[in-house]
Amino acid sequence: MATPKLTQILAGASMSALGVAVIRAQETARTDRLYADPYAQVFVDAARSAFLDPAAPAGSADTWERVETLAGRFYEGRTVGVRLADDRVRDWVGAGCRQVVDLGAGLDTRPFRMDLPEEVSWFDIDLPATFEFKEPVLERAGAAPRCGRHVVPADLSGEWANALAEAGFRPEEPTAWLGEGISLSRDSAIALATTITALSAPGSRYALDRLAVAERDMRDLERLVREGRSTPVSARGLPDGERWLAEHGWRTEFRSWDDLVAGLPRRWTTGNPEIGVVLAVRV
Repeated sequence: MATPKLTQILAGASMSALGVAVIRAQETARTDRLYADPYAQVFVDAARSAFLDPAAPAGSADTWERVETLAGRFYEGRTVGVRLADDRVRDWVGAGCRQVVDLGAGLDTRPFRMDLPEEVSWFDIDLPATFEFKEPVLERAGAAPRCGRHVVPADLSGEWANALAEAGFRPEEPTAWLGEGISLSRDSAIALATTITALSAPGSRYALDRLAVAERDMRDLERLVREGRSTPVSARGLPDGERWLAEHGWRTEFRSWDDLVAGLPRRWTTGNPEIGVVLAVRV
């Protein structure tokens, strides 16, 4: 019989986090890697052993195979996206943000692997079950954050601002809001953006991806993410995010994906000038 950790921690939204960990591990193993994440493979090994355990529920091995298959299909674009987000964090911290809030942090390890100033306060927000898996794995690996790191177990589709405040967040300080691949309903996405805006001092930074994903890939991804959850999750998020931010006190700039990757040593281009990132600064 499977342990609760397999059914409770590695189910639902954590599937996408595992897929990105697979991607980061594959990138780290390359000689021409765009970044190095020494903890990605640790997460992959822990998850794989749980899914392939003979005592796991029927179909667990097939589920893990689908995680790895989808990671392969999304690899090229997603791994470049990780590097772009790394660069964005460096720019935001360099611009004076001494707080970083990682929304839907998943298995992200930036406070452990990036060279960040010690005075930066990093807040990881995700579901409690995510941290039940993540923290013991990091502890066993001997991981130590390079800046002040705070774990905030909370549901982004509900009330999370109080939990963030209790963890030491200071709304009067400029904040960098990092959110990669958050899957929320339209109403929840608007509520999230509203809370971010209310908590953002002038000079805070935020970014919204404007992406296009093949219909088959998105359908398969959403199906995998929904497994183990009673309520389907939409990946559509904030409607017309650039306009919404501009109307709510943010200065926005759109940068196309192909423009952003132009300076990277390994580029993955789309040829579509509408795909890219909306960069926002709180005014």
